[in-house]
Amino acid sequence: MAVKLNPKALTNARNLIKGGKVERDVRDDWSEHAPSTDEENAFIDKHGFADYALWHLGRDDGQSDGTKGSVSFPFGDFRKIHRCAVISLEGRAAQYGHDDIRDAARKLLELIDSD
Repeated sequence: MAVKLNPKALTNARNLIKGGKVERDVRDDWSEHAPSTDEENAFIDKHGFADYALWHLGRDDGQSDGTKGSVSFPFGDFRKIHRCAVISLEGRAAQYGHDDIRDAARKLLELIDSD
């Protein structure tokens, strides 16, 4: 199965933006701002995998539910959406032909930048 847009995560991202929970960082900051594996695991332990999935615009129904391999294209640090993450995932989605994810990311960037 191909990676598809995760509509629940898109709703979460929009709500974060509307709520002002945005880190307006620059393009190359995501490598430093992305949660570490330990931070991801701690978040899953505390909040569950369903909440973890809400921070990823991509989902792959071909992967086992509840695994990190079933989600992709992260956009935040579990507190805020990061502009740099959205820029990064838009480019990766375009590179791999995930047009629905690319288009959603572009619209998120427009929302972020319109504030």
